[in-house]
Amino acid sequence: MAQLLVVSNTLTQGAASQQTLPVLTLLPHDIQFVLADTQALTDSARADLVLLDGRLDLAGARMMARLFASSGSTVPILLVLAENGLTAVSADWGLSDIVIETAGIAEFEARIRLLVTSAANDGLISSGGIVIDDGAYSAVKDGEPLDLTYTEFELLKYLVQHPGRVFSREHLLADVWGYDYYGGTRTVDVHIRRLRAKLGPEHEALIGTVRNVGYRFSPEGVRR
Repeated sequence: MAQLLVVSNTLTQGAASQQTLPVLTLLPHDIQFVLADTQALTDSARADLVLLDGRLDLAGARMMARLFASSGSTVPILLVLAENGLTAVSADWGLSDIVIETAGIAEFEARIRLLVTSAANDGLISSGGIVIDDGAYSAVKDGEPLDLTYTEFELLKYLVQHPGRVFSREHLLADVWGYDYYGGTRTVDVHIRRLRAKLGPEHEALIGTVRNVGYRFSPEGVRR
């Protein structure tokens, strides 16, 4: 069972998820429906696949696809579109695959399964000299393995997945530790300090502090 994030410009507050893409309700996956905005980038960190709804707003879908690509997201993107939109799609959108809205359950399931499996087999996230193998739960710095705890690994992975983006301590607590974590934001500072120590003097600047806001991963922060 995969975690699917459906990103759509046609959603309205209180709208039933079935009205967006009814075929998805027949698939054996956990599905979350969100509006097509920057919050979708954050929500995608927990998804195995982004299913982008371009049936009624292809231009908006293109903008979202390029936004995902520019953010450094490695989550595969499956674009759902009307048949008359096929001629407009191009490689520079950064899509993983496309599917026509009239496709049957079997085709949707096959495309989703192949994309999720392919991403799981790859599982490599790379930025700023850091390479993370999500499947093997390992992280390497310029070819040198990093000895990280589970939470340190998850925190570093989350930051590397979103290079240049600033996250507040509260945001990191919610997305890395989870909403059921009752500790204070100071634990974020402690783990950031430990990560920097393990990255070493030449790489500690990869994790920058934005005063009064939070932290961000800066790939250009390596000292040579």
